[in-house]
Amino acid sequence: VPGSIVHNAYGYGLFTGGLGLHYGGEKLGLTVVPVSGGMTERQLMLISDFRPDVISCTPSYALTLAQAFAERGVAPDEISLRFACIGAEPWTEGMRKEIDAGLGIRSTNIYGLTEVIGPGVSNECVEVRAGAHVNEDHFLPEIVDPESGEPLPDGEEGVLVFTTLTKQAMPVLRYWTGDITSLNSEPCECGRTLTRMALIKGRTDDMLIIRGVNVYPTQIETVLNQVPELSPHYRLVVTREGTLDDLEVQTEVAEGAHLSDDLAERVAGLIKNTIGCTARVTLVEPGQAPRSEGGKLARVSDLRQL
Repeated sequence: VPGSIVHNAYGYGLFTGGLGLHYGGEKLGLTVVPVSGGMTERQLMLISDFRPDVISCTPSYALTLAQAFAERGVAPDEISLRFACIGAEPWTEGMRKEIDAGLGIRSTNIYGLTEVIGPGVSNECVEVRAGAHVNEDHFLPEIVDPESGEPLPDGEEGVLVFTTLTKQAMPVLRYWTGDITSLNSEPCECGRTLTRMALIKGRTDDMLIIRGVNVYPTQIETVLNQVPELSPHYRLVVTREGTLDDLEVQTEVAEGAHLSDDLAERVAGLIKNTIGCTARVTLVEPGQAPRSEGGKLARVSDLRQL
């Protein structure tokens, strides 16, 4: 609402997220704190001092901030934040639960892309959070088959394609985003009738093919989130010895978790039974998996080309 304070931790500069959210917030009558990404200590200080209502950042950096607050003994109910506008990288419902609990907020997904507008193509409603409402007065969405390019019906996953309806400087016709998702045209319980798009499952160029099985990082993340002994931080390492690919899942154990001897084997079995992919699971100490420093987090190390 007008008068609210937004802590904008998206990167400024050539990335559309920071400036896009900044001027969008000002247009709505909000006070925007232009923090940009990184420098976590300064982020914590400004949130504590200015007591903003909303934060905008990547989901991986929201987790970084939540952990940093916890390490300093600040409980979620002591943090002023109430809502989060999160996007710029794929995330899962499990990750959303971690963010909501860690910061004491209600987080919503925002979607955009530089070639179309930057942030603001679609956004979840705070009330339901069951898909991001596409602003169809400006953008016509379609889902197409990644191989043939043929349109797919509601509910089926494929590549998201956009046609701009009002853009003048650089209109695009059936622009191939590379993002994998699905559409739902049923009216939302919040009352809005705009088409909704599900959370991005991954990108066509992020997909790993491990011994004939298509694997997206978010699929691995969803499995790891089912194991309470693990933290939400992980890395995927892909190597090739001879003619066969090998996937290693480096997953971080949660602080204070009681670890069983067969935990790694159990997680590998869960990945196999859920995704159909054989992976070697390596448990790493808390703090050893990669963290976001404000930008998009690279979770995959593909060493096959080396």
